[in-house]
Amino acid sequence: MLDSQILIFMEPKTYFVRTYGCQMNELDTEIMAGQLEKRGLTASPTEEEADILIFNTCSIRDLAERKVMGKLGRMGRGQKKNTVIGVTGCMAMAKKDSLFRKFPHLDFVIGTNNITDLGAVIDEVLYTKKQIFKTDDRFEENLDYLVAKRNDKVKAHVSIIRGCDKYCTYCVVPYTRGEEVSRPPESIVEECRRLVDQGYKELTLVGQNVNSYGKDKPEWNCLFHDLLYQLDKIPGMERIRFMTSHPIDITVQLMEAIRDLPSLCEFVHFPIQAGSNRILKKMHRIYTKEQYFEKVALLRQLVPNVTLGTDIIVGFPTETEEEFQETLEVMRQIRYSVAFLYAYSQRKGTPAMRWKDDVPDEVKQDRLQRILDLQDEIESEDRLALLGKTFEVLVERQNKDGKLLRGSTRCWRKVIFEGSESLIGTLQQVHFHSCAHQTFIGELLPAKKLNVI
Repeated sequence: MLDSQILIFMEPKTYFVRTYGCQMNELDTEIMAGQLEKRGLTASPTEEEADILIFNTCSIRDLAERKVMGKLGRMGRGQKKNTVIGVTGCMAMAKKDSLFRKFPHLDFVIGTNNITDLGAVIDEVLYTKKQIFKTDDRFEENLDYLVAKRNDKVKAHVSIIRGCDKYCTYCVVPYTRGEEVSRPPESIVEECRRLVDQGYKELTLVGQNVNSYGKDKPEWNCLFHDLLYQLDKIPGMERIRFMTSHPIDITVQLMEAIRDLPSLCEFVHFPIQAGSNRILKKMHRIYTKEQYFEKVALLRQLVPNVTLGTDIIVGFPTETEEEFQETLEVMRQIRYSVAFLYAYSQRKGTPAMRWKDDVPDEVKQDRLQRILDLQDEIESEDRLALLGKTFEVLVERQNKDGKLLRGSTRCWRKVIFEGSESLIGTLQQVHFHSCAHQTFIGELLPAKKLNVI
């Protein structure tokens, strides 16, 4: 018999999901929001007003983890009220049920491989008043991606592969998201076709390493470049992006797809992580700097207008000043258009934890500032070189000031310009005449032949 406390239970009506971390987490949040709305809940404008509050977490960076821990701690000091509180994402996988010991007011913990169980877990929490956790080590491809609740009506993320098999020594992803599991191509094509039919103009294919797509399912006879050719054939498909790419897995066939497919944007996020071969080996990146440069040279030969992005970690254990200088030299030679730059921080559960974190914090911060300054210099020079040219721009939304429109080129150059709100979701030609910080300022032009950046 159910106890009296459960008999007077009130069905929750609102939810709020706070997302931390990468594009995979953002997509998981959209899928969870869709599941909750299918259940009849509506999104709450604030955390404080929500009946169900979910923290979809990241463990890649220490800062993101500390933010969540601090938030949960404050809720344990009288802020919870009657809200059902859950933790999902990578931190849930890394810490599992130990979160309950630290935060006894927490109601559920769901790992990255269990978001399809969200509804059942909430029911179990509500009707038993027990703390529930589900953190399977392997992902089963059974998600209803079509239920995703997307707020953006112009651009969308589409999951094609989950997990990672590379085991970089600084990274927790193989331990929080498991081994690589590709999504069936027909499921991806169907979702993309529906999104295009709904008016989406730009789809970003996401995974920890999209270049590995299909390798775990050889019977499909569909690798990443094969999937791209299928997606390009969808009527009305305007733009396709993808991220992230591990350098070891990029193929000539993929480079040719970037060159040949009209919908595929000429941008590759191609993280090198460090410029020293010794550090790359210590990171278990499984390529050398020379091999990386060979692939960049071939890509630029086949796709002359391609632009590149990267991730770089400075201050990795035992990194010397001379090795850091090698990383700076890589930046000067490649000239990335986008760079995500970080100082190394230890993460529990990674192989790098067995090494002493021997680069002093002040040295890490000095190196980080120097590499940030170099990237700012490179980007500033490149922006000046683009002034006076005209490019294809996807109009994404109104600018924050409500007066201008904001959009992006095929290679993620951001621009604001005057125009009617009716242009949102269309491709337009914009002449770049000036820039403010990292954003171009442009003028809308009539149709004519475009440059591509």
